[in-house]
Amino acid sequence: MALDFTAIDFETANSSSASACSVGLVRVRDGEVVASDGWLIRPPSGHDRFFDINVSIHGITADAVAHAPSWVAQLPRLLDFIGDDLLVAHNAGFDMAVLRRACEATDAALPAIRSVCSVQLARKTYQLDSYRLPLVAAAVGFLDFAHHDALADALACAHITIDAARRAGAHDLVELAMLLGVRVPEHEPIRASLLSPA
Repeated sequence: MALDFTAIDFETANSSSASACSVGLVRVRDGEVVASDGWLIRPPSGHDRFFDINVSIHGITADAVAHAPSWVAQLPRLLDFIGDDLLVAHNAGFDMAVLRRACEATDAALPAIRSVCSVQLARKTYQLDSYRLPLVAAAVGFLDFAHHDALADALACAHITIDAARRAGAHDLVELAMLLGVRVPEHEPIRASLLSPA
């Protein structure tokens, strides 16, 4: 086994978990970053209002995503990047909820996916006053990144996970989770019941 996974980060337009407006993805193979990608997303209809507070955090506006691919249109690209990988995210509960709720809102199918939370890994690895992403990233030497840029956040998450595995002497992500006592939940698949809206 090798330290292979995909780090993921979403930004949202509003307080709805379905309102994905950007995604960042980073592929790790044998403990090294080998590929990355990120793009804007037009949130699903009914979840597409941009709240001022969200815009102030990530800087993405309704105009910025007006011509971006819809959730359904971009989902195959996202799933193709992930492949069969375990996903890692900083506060994975949030990002897994975005993935699932956006699929539910658009009646899009989603395969079963396993995930690991890098916040939980960090709490078991580092002694910090806060486990917010910029502070944990700084602890592993990943400095001066654009926090709340989805791709930059996913890259920081990947470096945190790689460093945690190195410190624990873990050869793969499941072993790392086991050594640190962190769960690796499997999220049930979502099956589309109707034709997916665009």
